[in-house]
Amino acid sequence: MSIKSIKVISRNPDHYLRETKRDIHKVQRNYDPDLHPFEAAREYKLALNATKLERVFAKPFVGSLTHSEGVSAICRHPTRLSCVFSGTVEGELKLWDLPKKSCQWSVQGHNGQVWCIVGAPDGGSFFTVGNDKTIKRWSLEQSDMPTDTWLCESVVTGLTHHRRRAEFVTCGERVLLWDVATKAPKASYDWTTTGNRSDATTTSVKFNPVEVDVFASSDHGNNIVLYDTRAREVKKLQMATRVNALAWNPMEAFILTAASEDYNAYSFDIRKMDNRNRVVSVHEGHTSAVIDIDYAPTGRELCTGSYDKSIRIFRVTEAQSRDVYHTKRMFKVSCVLWTADDKFILSGSSDHNLRIWKARSNEKMGVLGLREQAARNYEEELKRKYGHFPEIRRIARHRHLPKHIYNARKEHRASKESRARKEANRRKHSKPGTVPYVPYRQRAVVGPVDDLPSDKLPSTSHQDNDDIDDEQDEDYE
Repeated sequence: MSIKSIKVISRNPDHYLRETKRDIHKVQRNYDPDLHPFEAAREYKLALNATKLERVFAKPFVGSLTHSEGVSAICRHPTRLSCVFSGTVEGELKLWDLPKKSCQWSVQGHNGQVWCIVGAPDGGSFFTVGNDKTIKRWSLEQSDMPTDTWLCESVVTGLTHHRRRAEFVTCGERVLLWDVATKAPKASYDWTTTGNRSDATTTSVKFNPVEVDVFASSDHGNNIVLYDTRAREVKKLQMATRVNALAWNPMEAFILTAASEDYNAYSFDIRKMDNRNRVVSVHEGHTSAVIDIDYAPTGRELCTGSYDKSIRIFRVTEAQSRDVYHTKRMFKVSCVLWTADDKFILSGSSDHNLRIWKARSNEKMGVLGLREQAARNYEEELKRKYGHFPEIRRIARHRHLPKHIYNARKEHRASKESRARKEANRRKHSKPGTVPYVPYRQRAVVGPVDDLPSDKLPSTSHQDNDDIDDEQDEDYE
């Protein structure tokens, strides 16, 4: 009897053998859904457990850096990822090493409050402005004396540097464009024809990181003004309340976000300033004035600091905050900063502390193994897949809030419902069209200055260069 053929099963040992004796046994699995009728139930249970563990390990606070006075300004180091600059209300400047939580350099920079700290794009220096009416340039070689000083006749409350050119813009009683090589401003930006100073002091100014010739400012007159260094003033938008800080989206050049006194932050599309849909998102949740705002380097999230002693993290497309950070000892937050590696958030408050927080509260610090990273990715996908289920959504959204925030939020909700009920009753018992309906996003915006009544409309023509030069000669002789 002869054997014609023999069939032998041949398998690759890498498919079923462990690499080491400490590794888990590899199991072959058939993913046919007919063989796994309880797969959805198992995945839901895994998603529920992952959501619960996320809240268990949500410990965002990393550490604090102590100052002698309240922190008023924070700035990234232009070249070193692990270092930041901070300034206090008494004019002290410090350079911090975040991993070591130690002060590398300290100097008395100004005689009053440090309003703003900005790094130069060349990576070799940084600028500060203080309450002593001076603009100072410091070398990163940690010298005890500034390399350059510009004297101003009024207090400078903000500064922003051009991303490429050696130019910077300051704000205060006037918005001025400076050249690093000269001691007098190159141009003055006033929304007038006569060159008279604006009645409202400008509080914040920011260059666009993408459209580098565009910058925006906010003032005490509840105005947001867009400028172009090539075309002078572009557009002026009046708000119902004061704007304390501005931030540009680093990935979308047309998105500008403003921190307002009415407890909210508003994101604008600068391409539609004349349209009613100019507000693309309203970020709400704070129970007091929003003081500072900063974007994540990815452009997908932003953080806000408020006088209600808390920090909130928002996704750019969502109205409610993703997370809320607070401590028992933290007082009013004056400045916030998102680190360039998208890992941490810094907050400075009037309780003399610069606090370090994790950008994602449950994220593990340190190096993750391949299997651990794969497991976390699987958990995140399950939470995304089953996040709309009521139990999972309730656990994921729950946050422990301080008592004063909880009570204030309850009071604000009752007040908001009362105003809405009163407006509805007035509309119901009035002649049709007498009480128009205003969308919620548009209630905080009065409108462009060009659309205001003529008696409230300031002139929008520009100064001549000769008029600007004459004013500069009078002011800086």
